[in-house]
Amino acid sequence: MSEHFGTLSDGTAVHRWTLERAGTRVRVLSYGGIVQSVEVPDRDGRTADVVVGFADLDGYVTHPEPFLGALIGRYANRIAHARFPLDGVTYALEPNNAPNSLHGGPRGFDKRVWEVTPLEHGLRLSRVSPHGEEGFPGRLEVTATYTLDASGALRLAYEAVTDEPTLVNLTNHSYFNLAGAGNAWGHELRLAAARYTPVDADLVPTGELAEVADTRFDFRTARKLGPGYDHNFVLDKGVTAAPVEVAELYDPGSGRVLTVATTEPGIQVYSADHLGEPFLPGEGIALETQHFPDSPNRPEFPSTELRPGEVYRSETVYGFGVR
Repeated sequence: MSEHFGTLSDGTAVHRWTLERAGTRVRVLSYGGIVQSVEVPDRDGRTADVVVGFADLDGYVTHPEPFLGALIGRYANRIAHARFPLDGVTYALEPNNAPNSLHGGPRGFDKRVWEVTPLEHGLRLSRVSPHGEEGFPGRLEVTATYTLDASGALRLAYEAVTDEPTLVNLTNHSYFNLAGAGNAWGHELRLAAARYTPVDADLVPTGELAEVADTRFDFRTARKLGPGYDHNFVLDKGVTAAPVEVAELYDPGSGRVLTVATTEPGIQVYSADHLGEPFLPGEGIALETQHFPDSPNRPEFPSTELRPGEVYRSETVYGFGVR
């Protein structure tokens, strides 16, 4: 089911689709591929929206920086100094997180209107990113399929092909608050990650893969998450062909549980310390499945290169339950 959600300043119409299955209701926008809301019940059957979002289009347009619920590309997270080498050529990007490029640049995939095709229990979002868009080489054809499975889990599957060598690293940037309101720093987090990537003052990985043991980054056993996190965790499983469960977020008050399964080798945990008005710091927790930040400048990291004849594939499943 779709409805008109608003109109951009250039006259482009934005629509909203509603998906509902097995007790989960999800609303998705054609603008930015944004997951606007996810409504699920608590342990007593009371339903609440567990992702942070705006009620209208103007909120997303005038407050783009949190990337609320958005489809992020071409490159999720940071590329140091907004440049990268590929096949002997250094490509310059426009910095939007000085001195770095963040989440695809000033007009990344989160600020584009996607073509949306309804599916049974889902949607297919597609667009063509032309050669040179935000400085990235290659004409990139992208599809993102959002579906609700029989359990009410939200499954996000991405594919992309290119006509010349380029980079691809896609993710979803939802902020989860399983209480439905208030501060999420009391949520308990568990991660299947024995290492993480330490960062410099600009939040770019130093290249080290550090052990989490005996540090505040050790979430191998579930514990409360507080402020001070905007870090990539190295998932023990690495890159996999099918999604493997790697994370669990739990709100003791409501009993809601979020599980995250992915094919990706990393997950960025952002405690939303800098989430601004009209929201408050810590109002949601972002769990961004991804390849590592700054991989194009770190050949020791898993590669984010895509070449003609190859197909980029990535899949993440957000499951919902109670206990």
